Amino acid sequence: MGLLLLDRAQLEVKSEGETLALYEAGERRGTVPLKLIDRCVIHGGQTRLDSGVLIKLADAGATTVLMSPRHPRRVAIVLGPQHNDAAVRLAQALRVTDDAWCRNWALGVVRAKLARQSRALRTWQAQRPDARKPTFDALQTLDAIRATLDGYATTPDPTLPPLDTLRGHEGAAARAYFAGMAGVMPPALNFSGRNRRPPRDPVNACLSLGYTLLHAQAVQACGVAGLDPLLGFYHRPSFGRESLASDLIEALRPAVDLWVWELLRSRALREDQFTTTPESGACLLGKSGRSLFYASWNTHCKPWQRWLRAQAQALARDLRGTGMHWMAPADEEDESC
Repeated sequence: MGLLLLDRAQLEVKSEGETLALYEAGERRGTVPLKLIDRCVIHGGQTRLDSGVLIKLADAGATTVLMSPRHPRRVAIVLGPQHNDAAVRLAQALRVTDDAWCRNWALGVVRAKLARQSRALRTWQAQRPDARKPTFDALQTLDAIRATLDGYATTPDPTLPPLDTLRGHEGAAARAYFAGMAGVMPPALNFSGRNRRPPRDPVNACLSLGYTLLHAQAVQACGVAGLDPLLGFYHRPSFGRESLASDLIEALRPAVDLWVWELLRSRALREDQFTTTPESGACLLGKSGRSLFYASWNTHCKPWQRWLRAQAQALARDLRGTGMHWMAPADEEDESC
């Protein structure tokens, strides 16, 4: 199964041995084995469950994500048992203070993201020859920015740009990229570029929800690898923000964009499955649309999940050797016991 979506009125979840039992309006609807659940998403405040269910999910290694009923954003996340290798986190904290290392990491993040954006634009260009001009113009801009970034990385004595300079390049690329994306989206969706908090059209509603789910997977990957998701290198540490998870998902955002485009282009999701709230102008995906969205997500997200885990594990391996220098000897007595 992988993903368990709880998104129904009058739904109650109970823990029964190694399964979760689902009840709707008091009637038992079935059970789900805990061993099949990797992630649980609870949408809105209609589902009832007790702390025992959350403990069972956490013990089984599943991540539980609580989503806002009114916006495509995460309210809370409950992770399973975390990796206990303190050496990784010690080294990670040291690297956050190493300006040159952070610049080098950030350059790699932005280059990887722009490479995937270019790949997405070429896909749209091939599949929508009638919209060739906006994708061509976007690619021209991205190619120029990528050449600048390649110059930073490939000179005999690499000059690493400040993080603010990289953010400027990334922002310019994003504006061009989303203009190209707008050229291939159905006109009825009223997509003219990226907007959020709240998203104001169906495309942005789907992008926000997809990025939120991807970010939760990155947080989970960090925990499994022993990394602290709060300590990022490109996205600098900030109160309440899992900055390393934000770093890790940057290169995967264009893959989510392509998936969202296919969902909407094929009309798997339709305009009538979205509503706009009059008070805030937020565009919301309705219940029937969410069921389709999450079912497709569960099918398509597996390679992204594997990629995030591989990246997190590779980073943890790189950090572990540095952090071991600061660790106490293995046989040192623990006076807290």
